[in-house]
Amino acid sequence: MSQLPPQLTACPVCHEPLEPADNFCGGCGADLAAVPPAPGGSRADDAWRQPDTPVGRGAGDYRLAPPATAVPAQSPPCAGAGGTCAACRSGMIDNDGYCEHCGHAQPRERDHMEHESAGVAAVTDRGLRHHRNEDAYAVSTTDLPGGRPAVVAVVSDGVSSAARPDEASAAAVASAHDALTEALAQGAAPREATHRAIVRAAEAVVGLVTPGHEAREHDRYRQENAPACTIVSAVVTGDLLTVGWVGDSRAYWVPDDRGTQPARLTEDDSWAAQMVAAGLMSEAEAYADERAHAITGWLGADAYEVEPHTASYHPDRPGVVIVCTDGLWNYAESAEQMAAVVPPDARARPLECARRLLSHALDGGGHDNVTVAVLPFPARPEGAGSA
Repeated sequence: MSQLPPQLTACPVCHEPLEPADNFCGGCGADLAAVPPAPGGSRADDAWRQPDTPVGRGAGDYRLAPPATAVPAQSPPCAGAGGTCAACRSGMIDNDGYCEHCGHAQPRERDHMEHESAGVAAVTDRGLRHHRNEDAYAVSTTDLPGGRPAVVAVVSDGVSSAARPDEASAAAVASAHDALTEALAQGAAPREATHRAIVRAAEAVVGLVTPGHEAREHDRYRQENAPACTIVSAVVTGDLLTVGWVGDSRAYWVPDDRGTQPARLTEDDSWAAQMVAAGLMSEAEAYADERAHAITGWLGADAYEVEPHTASYHPDRPGVVIVCTDGLWNYAESAEQMAAVVPPDARARPLECARRLLSHALDGGGHDNVTVAVLPFPARPEGAGSA
C-alpha cells in the first residue's frame, strides 16, 4: 500500500483530515493518489472541483441531488472533461474522463452523491476499490389523491460482470421512480404501484441492449452480457410500508426502541438464499461460500422472466427503513447487525444516519460501491429537516 506524501494531511477536495496510510478520502471518496496537494497547501484548483461537488462535512455543505432523482438516466461526464488533469495538471481530459498525458481517471459526479428532504435521505459512494460508482438511487416525497404524502426510495446496484452496469442502474431507478410516483398519484395501491414500477425498470434496462445481442449463460461470455442490475424500493404511505425488489439489494426495518426486534424485509434472489430456503445449508454456511452472491434474479435482457417481489407491513412503532445495496449490508448482514450500526437518532437525522452507515462500510474495507436510503417511519412532517 502506498503512503501519502507527509504534507498531505487533509483532502484537497473536501478538506477532511487524513491518516498517513489513506489512499482515498473517507469524506468524499477522492482518489488521493491522483490528487496531489495544491502548492502551498491551498485548495486543489478549479479543474478538480466542479459546481456542487462536496466542499465540507457540515450539514448543507454536500451536493444535494434534485428532489425527484439523484442520478440521470445516463452517466454524466467526468469532472473536468475537456479541461486540465487534476493529477498532473498538464494533460487534457478525453471524453472518457481520463488524462491524455498521465492516464489518471478524473473524479465523476456519481463518485459521491447525497440527498435530504423532509421524508427521506440517501447517500451513494464509489467505495474504496471500484474505479466508478455502478449504484444509483432516486428518492422523493409525492402526493397521493386527497393530498396525503407518500415517501419513495428506489436503489439499484449495477451487475459488474455485465456490460455498462452504471447505465443499467441509472436507467432502472429513473424509470422505476417515475412509474411509482405516477401510479401512486393516480390512486394505485402501493403494492400494485411497486409491481408496475419494477416491470417498467426492467423494460428500461432491456432497452439498453445493443442490436443483435444474444443472451449468454457461461462465464467466458461475461463481457458480452447485456446491461443488468438489481433493484429495491420502499414506499411509506401513512401507517403502511411497502417494499419491492429483484436481486440482492435489501430493505431493513430498525425500530427506535432497540429493545424490540429489527427485521430484514426482503429475501435475496441469490445462490445463498436458495441454499438456505431449500434447507441445504445454514445461513452462515451459505453466505460464507464463494458462490453466495451469485444472483438468481436481476433486471436485463439476459435475465429470466422478471418476477417482482412485493410486500407490505404495518409497523406498530416508530423507526427507520434502510434501503441499500450489498456494498453496505456485506458489513452489517443480519437485521441485528444493521440495527447496531444505525444511530439512536436516525429518525430525526436520516442524512447523518446514511453517512454513518456509509462510513461503517468504508471502515470495513469499502470493497464495493455503497448506496443507502433512510426513510423515517412514520414520515416526518414537511420541513422537519436534519438537525
